[in-house]
Amino acid sequence: MNTLKVALLGCGNVGSQVARILLDDAAELASRSGARLELAGIAVRNVDAPRDVDLPRDLFTDDAETLVKDADIVIELMGGLEPARSLILRSIEHGASVVSGNKALLAADGPALYEKASAAGVELYYEAAVAGAIPILRPIRESLSGDRIKRVLGIVNGTTNYILDQMDTTGAAFEDALKAAQALGYAEADPTADVEGLDAAAKGTLLASLAFHTMFPLDAVKCEGITGITSADIDAAKDTGFVIKLLAIAEKQPTKDGGEGVSVRVHPTLLPRTHPLAAVHGAFNAVFVEAENAGELMFYGQGAGGRPTASAVLGDVVSAARRMVSGGRGRTETTGQQLPVLGEDSILTSYYIDIDAADQPGVLAKIAHVFAGHGVSIEVMRQTMHTEDLVSIADGTASAELRIITHRGTEKSLAATVEAIKDLDIVNSVTSVLRVEGV
Repeated sequence: MNTLKVALLGCGNVGSQVARILLDDAAELASRSGARLELAGIAVRNVDAPRDVDLPRDLFTDDAETLVKDADIVIELMGGLEPARSLILRSIEHGASVVSGNKALLAADGPALYEKASAAGVELYYEAAVAGAIPILRPIRESLSGDRIKRVLGIVNGTTNYILDQMDTTGAAFEDALKAAQALGYAEADPTADVEGLDAAAKGTLLASLAFHTMFPLDAVKCEGITGITSADIDAAKDTGFVIKLLAIAEKQPTKDGGEGVSVRVHPTLLPRTHPLAAVHGAFNAVFVEAENAGELMFYGQGAGGRPTASAVLGDVVSAARRMVSGGRGRTETTGQQLPVLGEDSILTSYYIDIDAADQPGVLAKIAHVFAGHGVSIEVMRQTMHTEDLVSIADGTASAELRIITHRGTEKSLAATVEAIKDLDIVNSVTSVLRVEGV
C-alpha cells in the first residue's frame, strides 16, 4: 500500500479534530482510500499555543512553505485570504491536491484557483466550506449533474439561525439572543460577518456557482443581515403563520430578452411554518434544492463545529487519495454556461409589508391604488385595529395596522411601491418590509 503525505495548515477547532482523526483512524482511512495517509506536519503561527486536542509536539511547525513542498495532499484550514491563497497555489504547483474549508477565499478567488488546479491535473475540494458536516456540494456537483437545478434556498449560518430561533421560540430580544450565541461559542466576539449576512453570502456564491455552472463573484450577492429584525417582526410573523430565517437564495429566473439569468441574494425571509426549512432550529443548517426532475430535496445537519466540519474535510481527503491511487486527471468545475447575474429589474420575489395607517374611510383604496400603479398585485391583506380611546376615534387620529403580502414581482417595482406608500398622507409609517419565499 502506498503512503501519501498529508500537510495540515491551521490547527484551530476544525484543524485539531482533523489531525486527531488522521492519527486515531489511520487504519480505517487507509482501507477506504487505498493508501496510508501520513500526517507529515501541522503548520501554525505559534507552535506552543494550547490546542483543543493533545497532538504530538514534533508534528508542529511554523514553516508552512517547506511543509507543502513534499506533500501529496494539503489541507488548508487557516482562513482568510493570505497566506492561504499563496500556500494553496504553491501546493498546486508542487502537484498536491488541496482540501480547503476557506469559504471567503473561494468566494473571492475561486475561479483562479480552480483554473490552476485544472491546469496542474490536481483537485481542489471544499465540501467543508459550506454548511459544515452537511454533504451538499458533492450532491449538487455530481448527483444532480444530470438534472437542471431551478432554485437553492439555504440556512447556511448557524449563528443567525440560533439567534432568530431564540427570538421566535423564547421571545428573546435580538441583543440577548446574540449574547447567548456568543456564550455558547456560536458567535465570535465580533459577530459582524454572521449577523450582517457576509458569511452566508460567501457560501451562497459557492452554491450558486455549482448549481448553475457559472462563476458568480462575491459582489454579485445582494446581502442584508438580521440586525434590523425586531421582536415585533417576529411576533407579526408568528401571527400570520410564518417564521423568519436568514436565507442564501440562488434562483434561475427568466430575463426580459427571453433568456435566463440567476439571482443570488442573502436576506431575512418569511417562510410558512409548513415549509421544511421552517423546522430548522438552533445552530443547525439546511439546504433546500429544487430541481427540474428530482423535485424537492433537503439536506440537513450540523453546520459548524470542530468534529462535524472535520468529517467533511476527511471525506474530501479520502476522495483525493482515491483519485491519486487510481490515477487520472483531477475533476474540473463545470462552469461553461456563464449565466448573467440579474439586477433589481429582473429579480422576482414577494414582499411582506407592515403599515401603520390612519383608521379612516378610503385608506385601503388609496393604498391599493399605489400597488396597482406600480404593477404589483396583492395576495393577502389583513387589517388589525389598534386599541384606541374615544378621543382619538372622535378626532380622527385613530390608526390601524395593515399587513400585506404581495404576489411575486420584480425587486425594483416592489421597492418603488414601498417608497410610494411611505409618501401617502394617510400612512404614519411602514414599520417592516421583509421578503417572502415558499408560498
